[in-house]
Amino acid sequence: MPSHSGSTKSWTSAFGRACGVLLDTIVRWLALSRINPNVLTFMGLVVNTWAAILFGSATMGTQRHLFFLAGLVIIFSGFFDLVDGQVARATNRVTRFGAFFDSVVDRYSDASQFLGLLVFYARGDRFFYVVLTAFVMVSAIMVSYTRARAESLIGSCRVGFMERPERLVLVIIGALFNRMAPVLWVIAVLSTLTVIHRMRYTWTRTQDGAPTAEAGHAA
Repeated sequence: MPSHSGSTKSWTSAFGRACGVLLDTIVRWLALSRINPNVLTFMGLVVNTWAAILFGSATMGTQRHLFFLAGLVIIFSGFFDLVDGQVARATNRVTRFGAFFDSVVDRYSDASQFLGLLVFYARGDRFFYVVLTAFVMVSAIMVSYTRARAESLIGSCRVGFMERPERLVLVIIGALFNRMAPVLWVIAVLSTLTVIHRMRYTWTRTQDGAPTAEAGHAA
């Protein structure tokens, strides 16, 4: 007699395969349509802006409902993050500019969500959380900047925990369960620790005395 855990595993495996088949089908359809992968990347920003508008439009009375909708919208935006790179590979349109454009648009997508929260807290006259959200926005940008700047010097800097996928998951949880305040605290603390970790890691790697491509220049 099959165990319950084995049955559950088979169901989850089947679900995973079905999702993979569905995703592959969507990618093939998009590839056949010859849509530019950069358009898909930009659509992710548009969808995230929609979520930001939902955040900013919320009031104390509508917060739970609109935040829940914003969480669903952010989940939907993840679809474009999944397919833009795959469509680029399927249509042989993988370019360095495409990677650059994707990175820039991702930063704007993140900032748009926090901007929506800034508007929400400002309209509710909650100054402390305006400041906290602004700090989270800056910290999120610095997590990406420290990696990019470090990799221009030492080649690779993937240390630290709080990267974009983790931030998105936390924001989605905060939105769906109307627990955004503690989520902001978690992102603020872990993003700051990630920045410090990357600074220390880069400092250690640059102490070998080897010259860097941009030695002597400040950014």
